[in-house]
Amino acid sequence: MGIFLIAGITATILGGYAFSHVISERQTAAQGPRSTNSKSETPFFCDCTALTSGQRKRQQELGKSLRAAILGIQELPDGFEFEFSPDPTNCHALAEFSSLERACCPFFDFSIRLEREGGKLWWRLTGREGVKQFIRAEFAPWIKG
Repeated sequence: MGIFLIAGITATILGGYAFSHVISERQTAAQGPRSTNSKSETPFFCDCTALTSGQRKRQQELGKSLRAAILGIQELPDGFEFEFSPDPTNCHALAEFSSLERACCPFFDFSIRLEREGGKLWWRLTGREGVKQFIRAEFAPWIKG
């Protein structure tokens, strides 16, 4: 008699578990696919360990030469856009600098834009709420000229 009681309780528990699992899967399917674009947000600070000492030195060299080559600055609601002459040296330097900067500051959005017909070269640095103030502090020498 005791064995039948234990077997009945076990069957009830296992059946309840299986039923709840099926219901959970149906609810998940009804909600639709989850977005794969959801990203965890990193805090606003430079990760100094993201670059080797050689990469950090290169980033500083590029930053110094790019800062000297700025022709103009436009303030945007979520960041800044810097104007450069459209020569290949500036294009390459901005691409390399952006990739290094991205490694230590993953919360930035970068955009390099060349206008048609030999127009201007723009480097846009933006991000989510709060990033503009971080840019203003970290890139103060760029912004102040």
